[in-house]
Amino acid sequence: MSVPSFLSYLSLEKNYSEHTVQAYGSDIHSFCLFCSQEYGITEIDSVAYGLVRSWIVSLVDQRLSNRSINRKIASLKAYYKFLQRIGAIEANPLAKHKALKTSKKIEIPFSPQEMEAVLLEIPFEEDFEGARDKLIIDLLYTTGIRRAELIHMKMTDVDFANQTVRVLGKRNKERIVPLLAATQNLFSKYFKERNSLEIINDKEYVFLLKSGNKIYETLVYRLINNYFSRVSSKVKKSPHIIRHTFATHLLNKGADLNSVKELLGHSSLASTQVYTHNSIAELKKIHATSHPRSKK
Repeated sequence: MSVPSFLSYLSLEKNYSEHTVQAYGSDIHSFCLFCSQEYGITEIDSVAYGLVRSWIVSLVDQRLSNRSINRKIASLKAYYKFLQRIGAIEANPLAKHKALKTSKKIEIPFSPQEMEAVLLEIPFEEDFEGARDKLIIDLLYTTGIRRAELIHMKMTDVDFANQTVRVLGKRNKERIVPLLAATQNLFSKYFKERNSLEIINDKEYVFLLKSGNKIYETLVYRLINNYFSRVSSKVKKSPHIIRHTFATHLLNKGADLNSVKELLGHSSLASTQVYTHNSIAELKKIHATSHPRSKK
C-alpha cells in the first residue's frame, strides 16, 4: 500500500502541518479498517466506488455529521488522486463523488465592546504571565493571525523598526503584517518580563511558559476561553473566533475584501468571504436607520 508515501508527499512536498498529515492518515486508516472488517479486503489501492459508498453509509449510521464525513472522503479522494499522479492507478474511484450537503457554519464574532472589556477593563497580573496573556489577546485581535502562527512566532520575526511582524502561515507561506503602536508597547512590556526569566530553553520563540519552554495549542485555547468567559456569554470562545472578529471588525469599518484577504494570509477571496455575513448585517442596520424611507 502507498499510504506512507502519500503522507510523506503531503508533509515534504505540500508542506502540510504534522496535525493535518495525521488527520489524513487517520481518515485513510478508518477506511482501511472498514474494508478489512466488513469485506475482508486488506488492499485499498484499487477499489470500486460502491465500496466507498458503503463506507459513507456506515459513517452516516454512526451519526457523524456531514461535515465530518466530507472531510474523511476528501482525504480518501486526495489519496487516490496521488495514486493516479504516480501512475499506480488509472482512474480515481471518487472522481465523480459529490460532497454531502452541509449547512453554512456561521461563527459569531466578539463585539468591539467585548474586545475592549477584555483588553481595557480586565486587570491582568503585573508579572510575566499577565504581560504574555495580554499581548497574546491583543496580537490575535490586531493582526488576525492563526493560533499556530502565534505559537511558532520567532524573536527574529518581530521588527520594531518597521512596525511589522513576519508570519509563517499554511504551506510555509510568509506574509508581513503591520503592528499597531499599542501592540508594540505590549511587546516591549512582555520582552522585559521575558528577559527576567531564570531559564529560557526555547530562546528563538517569542511566546514562552514560565519554565522557558515554548507555549502550546491547548494553553492558548484555555487562555482565550478563560479571559473571554468573564465578559462574554457566547458559547464558542476560541483563538479562531478572535481571528474571525479581526476580519469582521475591519470589514465593518470599510476595509476592502482584498486587503483583509492579504492580512489573513488567505490564498483566495472565497476563504475570506465567509467573514462577510457580519458585515452585511452591519450594512443592513445602517441602511435601516439611515435611509429616508426606513421610517415609512
